[in-house]
Amino acid sequence: MQQYTAHPIPPAALEELRTRDDAGRPPETLTDTEGGSPLRCCLRRSAPGESIALVSYAPLRRRAARTGADPGAYDEQGPVFVHALAEQCAAPGGDGLAFTDAHRVLRRYSAEGRILGGRLTGGAGDFDPALREAFDDPAVEFVHVRAVEYGCFLYEVRRGRPPRP
Repeated sequence: MQQYTAHPIPPAALEELRTRDDAGRPPETLTDTEGGSPLRCCLRRSAPGESIALVSYAPLRRRAARTGADPGAYDEQGPVFVHALAEQCAAPGGDGLAFTDAHRVLRRYSAEGRILGGRLTGGAGDFDPALREAFDDPAVEFVHVRAVEYGCFLYEVRRGRPPRP
């Protein structure tokens, strides 16, 4: 059985984003009075009263900088919530698959960062089969999980088991 691992925004990128985001702006820090914001740093929802930051994030651009790939016109940036302070954030538990309780878009990408397709999921029961289907295609290197309502990036999924702590 194939395993998949969700990857939150990497720690080095988070450190940069907490100073200046991928649009070149300082983060917008706020106290989340209601809670429930999807945090891309630890793949959980915020609790009421937590200090969070809204930043612009460009996952394909950052991947391209690491790998030398060229996503071309598929490069995009968008808003994500992260903890405002690193010490507030804990690593995701388990396989890290989060936010699967609602409609999501699973966007498939090649190693070069080019979109190979996508699928709308209907919620938790549809998520795993859609992910399996995506990785059945050997050309799919990674999958971005995105919110339907705003199209926001939630996290990246890659093949393999999570690393042991």
